[in-house]
Amino acid sequence: MADAGVHLATAADLADIVRIHRETWRLAYAELLPPEVLDALDTDEAWALAVGQGAVLAATEGEWTVGFVVASKAPDDEVAKADGSLPEDADTTALLSVLVEPRWGRRGHGTRLVAEAARKLGETGASKGIAWVPEADKASRNFYERLGWTGDGTVRTLDAAGRPLREVRMAGPLEVRLGD
Repeated sequence: MADAGVHLATAADLADIVRIHRETWRLAYAELLPPEVLDALDTDEAWALAVGQGAVLAATEGEWTVGFVVASKAPDDEVAKADGSLPEDADTTALLSVLVEPRWGRRGHGTRLVAEAARKLGETGASKGIAWVPEADKASRNFYERLGWTGDGTVRTLDAAGRPLREVRMAGPLEVRLGD
């Protein structure tokens, strides 16, 4: 494998991040989301804001950007229990979302992204991570399970242009060992 790395995303990474998001979702979620939702993925401004806030790390292999993670303190509505109350560890919980292009998958990029995000988040006092994953997305659920995360029993259903999309919340410690 060529040199692999992770760095804080900058404006120079935006085009690749947007491309990876659009292309990967179109491939992975073609059967979960209606075409009009996938065709309307217009996230340039949202990604520019997230990158500008320092919430995005990019993974590279050689000269290629191959994936990214968005990681920040979890908003209260994302970490709340089903009854709306906040768990005791709400203040030390981070929200992560990892995406690696399928052609670059199974090469350790996702784990490296989470490990670096965990290191950075740990510096701010975060010790637990959560991620929302479509229930039918077995590959993503398996990835988080390999990190030692599990479904915490919380689910939500989103409206995807009239089609329900059920998501499960994965949760686990922000302790990632590389090389496992």
